[in-house]
Amino acid sequence: MSSILILGASYGSLLATRLAMAGHRVTLVCTAPTAELINREGTVVRFPVKGREALVEVRSGDLPGEVLAATPQDVLPAGFDLAVLGMQEAQYAEGKVRQLMQRIARARIPCLAIMNMPPPAYLRRIPALDLAALAGCYTDAHLWDAFDPDLVTLASPDPQAFRPADEGKNVLQVGLPTNFKAARFADEAATALLRRLEADIEAARFTVDGEAIELPVKLKVHDSLFVPLAKWPMLITGNYRCIRADGMIPIQEAVHGDLALSRTIYEWVSDLCCRLGADRADLVPFEKYAAAAASLKKPSSAARALFGGAGHIERVDSLVQRIAAQFGLAHPALDETVALVDARLVANRMGREAVAA
Repeated sequence: MSSILILGASYGSLLATRLAMAGHRVTLVCTAPTAELINREGTVVRFPVKGREALVEVRSGDLPGEVLAATPQDVLPAGFDLAVLGMQEAQYAEGKVRQLMQRIARARIPCLAIMNMPPPAYLRRIPALDLAALAGCYTDAHLWDAFDPDLVTLASPDPQAFRPADEGKNVLQVGLPTNFKAARFADEAATALLRRLEADIEAARFTVDGEAIELPVKLKVHDSLFVPLAKWPMLITGNYRCIRADGMIPIQEAVHGDLALSRTIYEWVSDLCCRLGADRADLVPFEKYAAAAASLKKPSSAARALFGGAGHIERVDSLVQRIAAQFGLAHPALDETVALVDARLVANRMGREAVAA
């Protein structure tokens, strides 16, 4: 049994459930009220399963492993084998979470990020990049300085999940049951642990009505450093293009409203990933992405946060724009998106300051 620390109890509870199904102990880091709820009632994750009409509900209390919860200040990282970073990028700079991050770095715990925004320590593993020119994309890039790049890796957070309305913060529903595609660590021992977890999740089964069934959403470990970057074309083509000057639109509309333009954007970002070192085989073909996007009827989480008044969101749009600039490249659709997000964030922050005053 491995002990896994997951920062972020919402999206993180998805991977926590799969790990607990495989017999591992997981601690979710969250706010005090959410931690109290999870420790009292456990977590509930609902999966769509091929061939079954009803969602399969998995309660952590029914699993061979364990799912616990704790606040950031109560966590001692030295007792864990792996830390999973499942929060939004801006949250790591906040008070108690920031202090926990520094304790994790000092303890040299391997870190697997399941974030859209790759940690700077992971990007330091890509020699083609000028990291100093990318610092402005992060809420606080220096937060990550203490992390050893050999002990930080990234998984593409392809699975889509949401908290159902009017239910507790311990409940999560999976909308798109794809896999977490992780790059190996530079460190061999950390990679060996990741591969053991991959095998354990693959072998785990869940019993429904007396039948042991295989659940979706697995961990897939790849030798290529660039496999997680497969999410970038998707984010730039769909998620961030949900953001319009006068509001937000669903991902499906952002992609399929002008499919030819979407293909152009998608291929441009894919080409940029290849310039960094990715192989075409590391990436997802546009046709496969477009087919998946057809079922995404809601705006992206980035768009919802932005139009909900957030002062910070993950800036993969700006990151990709700045990386492209290092190669003398630009795309007008991406430039337009970055400008829209910049303007909305400025307005949100000014509104917050006005309220505070």
